[in-house]
Amino acid sequence: MSEDTRSEVYAELAAVGPYGVRPGHALITMVEPHPGHEYAYNRWYEDDHYYAGAMAMPWMYAGRRWVATRDLQLLRYPEKSAIAQPVTAGCYISTYWITAGRYADHMRWTVGINKRLNRDARVYQDRTHVFTAFQDHEATVYRDGAAGPRDFHALDHPYAGLVVQVVDAASPEQRAELLEWLRTRHLPKRLAGSPAALVTIFRPTPLPLDRMSYVKQVEGVDTRLTLLWFLEADPRQCWEPTFTGLDTAVEEAGLGRVELVAPFVPTVPGTDRYVDRLR
Repeated sequence: MSEDTRSEVYAELAAVGPYGVRPGHALITMVEPHPGHEYAYNRWYEDDHYYAGAMAMPWMYAGRRWVATRDLQLLRYPEKSAIAQPVTAGCYISTYWITAGRYADHMRWTVGINKRLNRDARVYQDRTHVFTAFQDHEATVYRDGAAGPRDFHALDHPYAGLVVQVVDAASPEQRAELLEWLRTRHLPKRLAGSPAALVTIFRPTPLPLDRMSYVKQVEGVDTRLTLLWFLEADPRQCWEPTFTGLDTAVEEAGLGRVELVAPFVPTVPGTDRYVDRLR
């Protein structure tokens, strides 16, 4: 006898609630496989977890994995980072878009499925979560205005690189000022003529109390912003001047401290490309 999957409920759920295409929320998860487990971790994540633990879930409609080879890790700054200790930790990052207004619905599912995956021994334990957080979308800044792909295309468009920038303001009030400065002054100037086509800005949200024990609670919920720069060129080819001095610019504006600037390139799904270049 087949298992009852309560299929009749799906039609009811599909008839209610938001179902737009905007990335109202994101999951951003930077992970370090333990030494000696790089190949096994990569195969587990790509062959199983990327789908069963992410893309198969309701309202998570786009995803992409990125990797930092050792030479990319060595470009990161600042050396003393509140995000990664050492700053080179976290050689893989996965980014996912969640439909606006569906965060609570998605979280109910993701907590449930991860408990099930754990029970079924389908969670790889030899890894460390360096920076994992669900985040709410605050703004997107485009280099070319209305031309080119939108933010909801960003994880499907074949961008050549990603730069993750994390900024901490001194207070919740200052974060609002920081966001406005980034959106209207700093990012338009930096993007002009650069290989970065767009920057999405997110703010982290707390993880639920019934989260998996190996994922630490999110820090900086009231003061932090996470920026994702999507690049049309390999970050190694355009690191200077676009991505050097981002910390200085924020500090000179008196609006906070940059805690991480980290470049990545996209993985090639179904392969182990770059795994032998992580150390």
